[in-house]
Amino acid sequence: MSISQIYDIASSGMAAQRLRVQLIASNVANSETTRTKEGGPFRRRDAVFQAQDLGFSGALANASVRVAAIRTSDEPFLTRYEPGHPDANADGVVSYPNINPTDEMVNLTEASRAYEANIAVVRSAKAMATSALEILRVQ
Repeated sequence: MSISQIYDIASSGMAAQRLRVQLIASNVANSETTRTKEGGPFRRRDAVFQAQDLGFSGALANASVRVAAIRTSDEPFLTRYEPGHPDANADGVVSYPNINPTDEMVNLTEASRAYEANIAVVRSAKAMATSALEILRVQ
C-alpha cells in the first residue's frame, strides 16, 4: 500500500466525520425550532456511512468511507402545553423536535475522536515516509 492510498483512506474518514459534526451542530442549534420552511418542527438528521471502493486490490479493497445518505429522523415530536405560543395547535399544544442534547454530545465526542484517529493515521504515514527518505539519504 502506498502513502497516497493511506492518505486517501484517512481523508475519506475525515470528510465523513466532518459532515457528521456539521449535522450534529445543526441538530443542537435547531433543538427548539418549531417551524421550518418544510412545515412543522425541525427533524433530527444523521449521516449514513458506507464502505467505498478506491480501486485497491486485496483486503483493503473497500477501506474508505463515504456518506451514502443523510437520514431524517421519523421519531415522534415532543409536545408541550403552551397555549400562548404562535405555533400552538387548537388545543394549545406545541410540537418540538425530539433531539436529546446528551445524545448529540455523545455523538459529537465520537465523531471528534474518529476524526482525531484519522489525523493520527496521516501523521504516522508522514513519519514513515520521512523515515524512508532519511534511510535513502543516508545510503
